[in-house]
Amino acid sequence: MKRIFTALLCAGTFTVMAPLPAQAGLIERACRQADRTAATPSKCSCIQQVANASLTRSERKKVARWFDDPHQAQVVRQSSQRGDEQLWLRYKAFGQRAARSCS
Repeated sequence: MKRIFTALLCAGTFTVMAPLPAQAGLIERACRQADRTAATPSKCSCIQQVANASLTRSERKKVARWFDDPHQAQVVRQSSQRGDEQLWLRYKAFGQRAARSCS
């Protein structure tokens, strides 16, 4: 019984430690959950900081979804809607800042 309790306790500890920090932003979480070798915790955190300074909250929400569905970024890029054009320009500027700051 003691072994089972210890095993469950250890399993619970790993479960508690595995999730991302509560303070992680949408972009950071999406970055860290992406299956990319360059997506280190420090780089994802840096990208989130740049996103916070470059994009609105609603823009960050939309961009975070692009990690799972990159095609949606292309839909926005090719859209003729003014709001999508503005988002794409802001996203490009964000990407350039992130590349300079987080490399």
